Amino acid sequence: MAKGYWIGRVDVHDAEQYQKYIDSNGEAFTKYGAKFLIRGGQFETAEGTSRSRNVVIEFKDYQTAVDCYHSPEYAAAKAHRFLASDADIIIIEGYDL
Repeated sequence: MAKGYWIGRVDVHDAEQYQKYIDSNGEAFTKYGAKFLIRGGQFETAEGTSRSRNVVIEFKDYQTAVDCYHSPEYAAAKAHRFLASDADIIIIEGYDL
């Protein structure tokens, strides 16, 4: 079964408020078995546009990734992110060899 992923591109405009998001998202990520593969770090925009922060989170499958995003636990954390940043978040099914 293919894994599921969140791919996030984020511009933070209020670091203090964004820290509240970071502090509160662990409950959802723990519950749904999230594993951070990329969390910030150095990058180069080779083509197109980018944001200042990039994140890739792995889940056991696509449905778990969807369920985490729509969970009440993540909704509480997401409210902080909405106040602190602009983001593009996609939920995508991985490629199963």
